[in-house]
Amino acid sequence: MAILYALAVLVVFYLLLTLILTYLVQQYPRRPVVDKPDWGRVEDTVLSAIDGKRLEVWRILPDGPSRGIVLFMHGWGRNRDRMVGRARVFARWGFTAVIHSARDHGNSSPCRFMNALKFAEDIESVLDWVGAPVLLYGHSAGAGGALIAASRNPEKIRLLFLEGCYARTREALLSLYTWVHPVFGRGFGPAILGWMNLFYRGGLDRADPCRLAGKVDIPVMVIHGANDRRFPVAFARRLAACFRPGQACLFIAPQAGHSSASTSPDYPAAIKDFLDRHGNGLNSTLRRGAA
Repeated sequence: MAILYALAVLVVFYLLLTLILTYLVQQYPRRPVVDKPDWGRVEDTVLSAIDGKRLEVWRILPDGPSRGIVLFMHGWGRNRDRMVGRARVFARWGFTAVIHSARDHGNSSPCRFMNALKFAEDIESVLDWVGAPVLLYGHSAGAGGALIAASRNPEKIRLLFLEGCYARTREALLSLYTWVHPVFGRGFGPAILGWMNLFYRGGLDRADPCRLAGKVDIPVMVIHGANDRRFPVAFARRLAACFRPGQACLFIAPQAGHSSASTSPDYPAAIKDFLDRHGNGLNSTLRRGAA
């Protein structure tokens, strides 16, 4: 009887501990960077999110005519500055960049329990503000949010870029927790995901990028670092295979990690090749919104 009682206490303790951890992993870490735009005309403004809270946003217009608009969404724990380096690459070809910090990131308003679905909501708030179709670029959790937003707003997205993304949400989170520490990932990860799925009423599986791929009918570029330890490169290959044959272009950056594919020497040429093949009509369809 004493053994059963002790086991019951341990189970209750484990459940309470993993419930606390479920809250904490959705709050931390926050690692903003500083990298301000240093080209074109920079407009710094604040928008209203879906819940009335604030989103900090940059719109960076090129010195000459704009070829179109690229909307960038950073990943978990970062901020709008994290995407400036990528925007510089697109700026070479005359694109307007729109970059915001998600709620609970950067200087945007606090918001509990951020996730890919809320990242998507913030993207949609910015899309409404832009008022014209865009090229949508998301990194990591921001890529998951970008795919959700693209599946719900097909008329507002011309091309989709998914960097450091994944095919299955559960698989990705378990990989991330195990990357943080093997004991944490294997010992607590499954229970944390169980709590999350209960809290979001099965939303973890509904937000799987592989499930959403069939709802997107635009060209997609999947970008990944060959040495990504958080989300192994196999995740990117599985995600690319979820789209229709010929719809997704896969670029694997040699020697790159989770966040450094955009610094690969091969990255600009790969982006330009994708734009050259799929960007017909961007000037005429997007010039109004980019001005």
